[in-house]
Amino acid sequence: MQFDRIGDFEDPRIGDYQNLKEVRLAVDRRRFMVEGRVNLRVLLEHSTFAPDSILLSDRARATMEEELVSLAPTCPVYVANQAVLDRIVGFPIHRGCLAACRRPEGLDPMALARDLLEVEAAPRIVVVENITNHDNMGGIFRNAMGLGGRAVLLCPRSVDPLYRKAIRTSMGGSLVLPFARTADLAQLLDALRKLGFEILALDPAPESVDLDGLVAREIGPVALLLGTEGPGLSEMALALADRRVRIAMESGVDSLNVSVAAGIALHRLRVQDSDTKKSGLSVGCAGSE
Repeated sequence: MQFDRIGDFEDPRIGDYQNLKEVRLAVDRRRFMVEGRVNLRVLLEHSTFAPDSILLSDRARATMEEELVSLAPTCPVYVANQAVLDRIVGFPIHRGCLAACRRPEGLDPMALARDLLEVEAAPRIVVVENITNHDNMGGIFRNAMGLGGRAVLLCPRSVDPLYRKAIRTSMGGSLVLPFARTADLAQLLDALRKLGFEILALDPAPESVDLDGLVAREIGPVALLLGTEGPGLSEMALALADRRVRIAMESGVDSLNVSVAAGIALHRLRVQDSDTKKSGLSVGCAGSE
């Protein structure tokens, strides 16, 4: 395939890569950046997102030629030496591989939930409140992708899953797992319950139900509600939960990292694909913001 050589950082063809401040990318350019070969492979092979362009080092180009063959002819692939790449972010953290993607319009969270119920009898979705750490957001997506979570719904204050660091930490999970943001968490939780989802709030309080006592096959659609580390879920969110559940821990330990807790809970709630699908359909992977 055709590769375009870039010899100058100021080359206008790589304008999307010359200022990687997340706010400018998201708001001014309606773009997000995918970093690293693992995430680029996920983007090309499993995501509904498509890159507008790709920028590679010579080494990355040599190792990814087979995957790049499937690219649309309208997607240019630029190749630059390491000195040019280092100037893009100021220091070499991107491992010679970046892709610029266009942000789609946001999904409607309730439409997403209804679509899941059309194809699965008991989907597991994750609802997050005030997750403001990009590593934690990425970890939640990574665990959801691997442990049967079908979507992530975000409150207004939670961070962007398409932030470069969140994508990197998610190992591409936020590129394949559908997500949507609500303007009102209380209204969302109420609407999910009316739709048939049981709201399970992860809360370490002693009065919460032990997660080990739940039998996944006996539980229908679930919205697993996660709060930020430290304060945890708000009183409003806890009040709207159908049940509060906790993870049994060693004496003297009061909490776990939220992404770790999400992984444990999703694993406990996971049911086999053959038990959840309706009419042989499968849930497609998509993402939005």
